[in-house]
Amino acid sequence: MSVTKINRVLVTGGAGFIGSHVVDELVISGASEVVVVDNFYLGSDKNLANHMGTVPIYRIDAGDFPSMSEVTRRHSIDTIINLAVVPLPTSLEFPSWTVSSNVAIATVASELLRTGGIGRLVHLSSSEAFGSAIHVPMAEDHPLVPTTPYAASKAAGDMIVDSYRRTFDLDARVVRPFNNYGPRQNAGTYAGIIPIVIDRLSRGLPIEIFGDGKQTRDFTFVRDSAAAILKIAQLDALPFSLPLNVATGQETTILSLVKKIAESMNLAEPEFHFMQERIGDVRRHCADTSAFSDLLGYSIEPISVPKLAETAEWYLAK
Repeated sequence: MSVTKINRVLVTGGAGFIGSHVVDELVISGASEVVVVDNFYLGSDKNLANHMGTVPIYRIDAGDFPSMSEVTRRHSIDTIINLAVVPLPTSLEFPSWTVSSNVAIATVASELLRTGGIGRLVHLSSSEAFGSAIHVPMAEDHPLVPTTPYAASKAAGDMIVDSYRRTFDLDARVVRPFNNYGPRQNAGTYAGIIPIVIDRLSRGLPIEIFGDGKQTRDFTFVRDSAAAILKIAQLDALPFSLPLNVATGQETTILSLVKKIAESMNLAEPEFHFMQERIGDVRRHCADTSAFSDLLGYSIEPISVPKLAETAEWYLAK
C-alpha cells in the first residue's frame, strides 16, 4: 500500500505520554510543521523538552471548537492526530465531565475535518472500549462492552468519528492501542500500574494488587505505538473502516508483569498485598494483531525486560 508524507500536522494531547512520542516520530520523519495542542491536565512541558522553540504549543482544550479552528487555520493544518483525552481513573471520580469532555474532543476533531480544509484525521481510541474479552484474541470486530464511563466515552468517540467518515465521505481513521508503557507515562495522580510498581520497588515497598493479579493486558512499548500511529497516518488509504488494533498480540498477567519489572531492576520478587478488585476493571485483554501485521508488514515486539529496564531507568532518573 502506498504512503504519503504528511506535512502540517496538529497533535492534540501532544504533551502527554503517547502524544509526545508521536511528536518525536513526526519531527524525525521530516514533517514540515508539527503543532501541539494540550490543556496540560496530565501533559508536561518536559515531555516536549527536545522541541521547545521549534514546535508551536497551544495551551487550549481540544474540545473547544473556536480555539481549535483558529489554530488549524493559522498553521494550514492538513492532518490531525487526535490523542487528547480525559483518562480512565478520572472517570471514576468525575464521570460526567470525563464523558462530556471525551465526546467533545472527538466531535470537534471530526467537525474540523469536515469544515476546516483538513485532509485527514487519525483518532486514537482505547482498548478499554472493548470491555473484558468475550473471546481471545480480540479482533477489531470484537463487541464493545465498556465497563467504565471512560471506556464508554471512547467507544462513543469512535462512533462519532466513523459517523462523520460515512456521512461526509471523509478520510477519518481510528486507531485502537492497547496498554502502553515506557518513559513519560504519568507517574503522579492517576498513574498507571508500571510507574507505581517501579516507584514502590525502588523504595522497598510491597506491591498492592487489586483482585487476584491474574487479570491480563496486552502491554505495548510506547515508541512502537507511536511509530505505528505515524505509519497508519501516512497510508494513502485504509482498506477497511474498523478501528485498527495496535498491540503485540500477547497477554501478560499483572502478577507476571510485576515480576518482570523486578527482574528489569535486578531486584528479588517483591511481597504482594492483595486488595479488593477495582470497580470497572477488565479481566482479560489480548489483541488480534493480524490486521495490523497484514497492513504494515510487521509485528510489534511483546513486553520485554530490556524495555522495562529503560522505562525504570527513566523514572528513577527523574
